[in-house]
Amino acid sequence: MTTPTLFDLAFTLAAPFWALLILAPGWRWTDRIAASPLPMVPVLAVYLALAVPVFPQLWAAVSRPDLAGFQELLRLGGGAGAIWAQVIAWDLFLGQWMYREARELSIHPLVMGPLLLLTVLLSPLGVLLFLPLRAAARRRLRRPDPTPPWHPAPTAAGQHP
Repeated sequence: MTTPTLFDLAFTLAAPFWALLILAPGWRWTDRIAASPLPMVPVLAVYLALAVPVFPQLWAAVSRPDLAGFQELLRLGGGAGAIWAQVIAWDLFLGQWMYREARELSIHPLVMGPLLLLTVLLSPLGVLLFLPLRAAARRRLRRPDPTPPWHPAPTAAGQHP
């Protein structure tokens, strides 16, 4: 397979899973898929197919990171493709985590849909917006009930029975 084909394939393999997370929240299969690491595996296989041929340059860029080294790596088709596939896999991992957290914290799908779409496109912004939303939802769930279950509710006169 050619480098341009593999580059395109990375997102094509991830797109159906993103569609489930965004368009079919709460569906039993969406929840099962979001809980599995398997959706990333095909994208990681594309990563390997792109990374292996340029591994010496990839290793040089990540083991001694500097801007010039990354620019050199990105000039190689396989280098740019490998970084792209890595980003796609990582974004999918983040999206699955965000989806599971939102379900657990009862964050409405109409809030999460646009946030997940933003995460597909610009994951750092999506995550930065999700983190305070997640924190607020966690605080909301931890807020104690003003009337503990072991304490009887006040009567109409404000007295406890």
